[in-house]
Amino acid sequence: QVQLVESGGGLVQSGGSLRLSCAASGSIGSISAMGWYRQAPGKQRELVAELVADTGSGAAANYAGFTKGRFTISRDNAKNTFYLQMNSLKPEDTGVYYCYGNRGIYTYWGQGTQVTVSP
Repeated sequence: QVQLVESGGGLVQSGGSLRLSCAASGSIGSISAMGWYRQAPGKQRELVAELVADTGSGAAANYAGFTKGRFTISRDNAKNTFYLQMNSLKPEDTGVYYCYGNRGIYTYWGQGTQVTVSP
């Protein structure tokens, strides 16, 4: 079982930056895919960015169109942590951000961290 704990959310002005962290209880090397979803009030949860293991030892990053080069997902295997760097934030980026990880047939979720972007 993998436990994921997010941190780094908060209140920021439009145009600002935040870096979200997702710390795993075990090695993230065994996680085949990891990433971030978000959910705005009254809306469905949507994918923000993900890292999917490729056939080698690396991973491919996929981003939702609304990130438009503003967000970057990365990981630090030594720290069992992956990140979401968010720049040029907009009010429409407001929501609860959840990290997730897939291992085998299981998907694990963090508890979510609130991101609020003021105009």
